[in-house]
Amino acid sequence: MNTSYKLPILILLGLISMFSIEAQQKKRIEIQQAGFLNTDEEKFPGATIITRDDSGQVHITHESISLWCDRAIQYKADNFIEAYGNVKMIESDTITMDAKYVEYSGKTQLAFASGHVILTTPDSELKTDTLYFDRIKQQAYYRTGGTVVKDTSGTITSKIGRYYMNLKKYKFIDDVVLVNKESTINTNFFDFYEDTGHAYLYGPSTITTPESKTYCERGFYNTELKIGYAVKKAKIDYDNRIVEGDSLYFDNNTNFASATNHIKVTDTINNSVVTGHYAEVYKAKDSVFITKRALVATLQEKDSIYIHADTLMVTGKPEKRITRAFRNVRLFKSNMSGKADSIHVNHATGLTQMINISKLSNNDPFAVKHKPILWNIKNQITGDTIHLKSNPETEKIDSLIVFDNAFVISKDTLDAGYNQINGKKLIGLFNDDNELYHVDILKNAQSIYYMRNENNELVGIDKSKSGSIQIFISDREIDEVRKLNQVDGTIHPESMFPENEKLLKGFDWREEERPLSIDDLFKDDLPFELPKIKGLEDYKPQEDFFDEDMMERIEKADEESTSTAEDEGKASRNLPQDVKDKRKPKDLKKVPK
Repeated sequence: MNTSYKLPILILLGLISMFSIEAQQKKRIEIQQAGFLNTDEEKFPGATIITRDDSGQVHITHESISLWCDRAIQYKADNFIEAYGNVKMIESDTITMDAKYVEYSGKTQLAFASGHVILTTPDSELKTDTLYFDRIKQQAYYRTGGTVVKDTSGTITSKIGRYYMNLKKYKFIDDVVLVNKESTINTNFFDFYEDTGHAYLYGPSTITTPESKTYCERGFYNTELKIGYAVKKAKIDYDNRIVEGDSLYFDNNTNFASATNHIKVTDTINNSVVTGHYAEVYKAKDSVFITKRALVATLQEKDSIYIHADTLMVTGKPEKRITRAFRNVRLFKSNMSGKADSIHVNHATGLTQMINISKLSNNDPFAVKHKPILWNIKNQITGDTIHLKSNPETEKIDSLIVFDNAFVISKDTLDAGYNQINGKKLIGLFNDDNELYHVDILKNAQSIYYMRNENNELVGIDKSKSGSIQIFISDREIDEVRKLNQVDGTIHPESMFPENEKLLKGFDWREEERPLSIDDLFKDDLPFELPKIKGLEDYKPQEDFFDEDMMERIEKADEESTSTAEDEGKASRNLPQDVKDKRKPKDLKKVPK
C-alpha cells in the first residue's frame, strides 16, 4: 500500500525542486550582452571582468532591472555586480538611473550609485553624488545633498532626501530650498508629491515671492496652482502690511490672503494694528477686510485710539488710506471715547466721521440712542453726525464739528443737575492734551447752566436762548459761558426752578454706555465660538532607510559572501560609516573558515 504513494510523492518533490531551482535561477544576475571576458584573481578574486566592444555596452539584467555599462565585474557566487562607465539602470521601464559607478546585489536587491548620479522618473529628475536604491521597498535615498527638478514646480535642493516610487513622493530634510519663477520656499522638512506638485512644509518655513513673504511652522503649497495655506505661527508680509493668524490661506496669483482666528494685521507705515478672528487681504487693492471682534488701534502722539466694530475695512495706498467701521462702532482713547453706527477715517486729510446710518422713524422711542456720541473728560457730545479733525502729520486731534441737533451735557460739579447746551451746529477746539478748551454752539442755541461762586456754592440755575453760545473750559471745568444775540434768559434759585424744565428737549444722558477701557469696547458683543481649525497632521519623521529589514538582508548576504577575512562583505561595504558603527557584534559578517 505504501509503495503505491511513493512515485507520486517523488514526482511532486521533483516538481517542487525544479520550481525552486527555476525561481533561484530567475533571481540570478544575468549577462545579456558582453564584449570581452577576462579574470584577475589578484585584484578581483572569484570575479569575471566584462568589457564592452564596438557592438555596444555590456547589458545586464536582474528581474525587472536592465543595466548597461562600459565595464562590469561580476561575482557569480555572491550574485553581485559592479558597473563602471556611463552606467544606465532602468527599473520596470519607468525609473532610470545614470551614474559613473553602480554596484548591485541580487541577494539584497540594493543598488549603490556614485558619480554624477541622475535618477529620472516620469515627472521629475533627481541629481546627487551618491544614491542608494532599494528595489524591495521601491525607495531611493541620498544624504550628501541632492537636487530635484520638476518643470512645473521648480528646483528643489536638500541635504537629505528620499523618493517613494509607489507614492511618487519625495521627503526632503535639512536646508530644503524650492525655487521657481514665482516663489522660493525655505524649510527643513518638506514632503513633495511629484504628480500633483503638492508640497507640505514642517518646522520653520518661508515662502517668498516678489510681492510677499509667508512664514509658518506647518503649511501646504500647491506649486502648480500657486495657492496654499499656513498654520502654526503663520504670518504673511505684504511690504507695508504684516498679516498673522492661526490659519492663513493665500493665492499668489492674485496676491489675496484670508486669515482665521486670532488675526493681527500690522500697518507699518500708518502705525496701526487691526485684530479680529477673520480677515481678507487684497494686496493689489491694498485693502483689508476684518470681522469677528474687529479692532483697529492707531498710534497718535504716544497714545493709541482704538475703534471696534462688527466689520472693519482698511483700503487704499498708505498716502491715501481709508478706514471704515460698520455697525455698532465704538472708539476709545485715554481721554476720549465714543459710539456710532459707522465711522469713516481719511488718514490723508485727518478727518474722522462718526455717522448715523440708521434713519429710524421719529416714532421710534429709541431713535435718539442711535445718534453718534462722544465723551471727552466730563462732557457728553451728541448730534446727527460728528466730525473729528486731526493734523495728518502729527495725528493730533485739533477740532470737532457736530452737525444738526448738537447737544453737550456735563454733570454739575456737585451733582445738583446737568449743564446742557444744544443748537444746530457745534464746533469744538482741543488743546495739546486732547481736551476741549473752547466750544461754539451755532444757531438756535439753548442752555441750562448751574452757576457757582468762588466757594463752589450754587448761586442759581441759568436757562436761556440765544443765537449762539461760546463755552470756555479750563481745568476740565466750564470756566465761562458767553451768549451771543441772546433772546431771553433767567437765573432761578434752585428751589424755584421748575423740575420739569431742568432738561432740554432731546436730553439723553448715556453715561452707562461710555467705554472706560479697551475691554469695554466689546461688552455688548454677542458671545461666539472660534471655528476649529483642522490644519495639517503632525510631521511624521522618516523611518530609517537602513531599517531592520534591510540590515537583515545585508547581514544574510554578508554571511553567505565568499569574501576573505581581510575583505569587507560586498553587500555592506558601501554602507554609511554611522550605519556600520551601529551594527552589533552579533550582526557582523561571519567569515567562512
